[in-house]
Amino acid sequence: MSAILECNGLTKTFGRKTAVSDIHLTIERGQIVGLLGPNGSGKSTIIKLANELLTPTSGTILIGGRKPGVETKKIVSYLPEKTYLNDWMHVHQIIELFSDFYADFKPEKAYDMLKSLNINPDDKLKTMSKGTKEKVQLILVMSREAELYLLDEPIGGVDPAARDYILKTIISNYNENATVIISTHLISDIENVLDYVVFINQGQVVLTSSVDAIREEKGKSVDVLFREVFKC
Repeated sequence: MSAILECNGLTKTFGRKTAVSDIHLTIERGQIVGLLGPNGSGKSTIIKLANELLTPTSGTILIGGRKPGVETKKIVSYLPEKTYLNDWMHVHQIIELFSDFYADFKPEKAYDMLKSLNINPDDKLKTMSKGTKEKVQLILVMSREAELYLLDEPIGGVDPAARDYILKTIISNYNENATVIISTHLISDIENVLDYVVFINQGQVVLTSSVDAIREEKGKSVDVLFREVFKC
């Protein structure tokens, strides 16, 4: 099975600052991957490069064998770190917008998830709390039948109970051939759902491993290993 995401010598600079440096990385299909590192380590830059929100300074990044562009956007479902939805819109209007925009969007799945959270589709976003807005945004992202889900800090701004729901939503709403990449520094909250991890620090990949290998070969949890690798 071909890789869903490949980086070869991927580098991105902003003036004199290097955000990611000479990254070589291959992510296979059919797994949940943690892109893990401290704040400012380059996680969001990689995700933005994968979504063509940024372009590489050098090197390449490929999604399903293609450079990011119109075709890759058809198979990638992206959750940005910040809320981007318009506050004046009703939730059902946003669902209609996604239905028109993405051929793989399943509105019935979105309405089912809204119902399970007691979120009224007729409500406007501006009447909702920050956490509820983030849940709506995640529901929209996970209601697509994508090949790659890129989730940038999906649990960073919500309470522990909401984190549990978000992780449950992620696990139960992607097919076994798809890949989910979750960017976060909150390791202990997501460790149990991960199949594979990529540690990144100061723009460079410092470790890639399956979660099982870390536990079996190192005798440690991902969280403990992360704290050791990134200790101050």
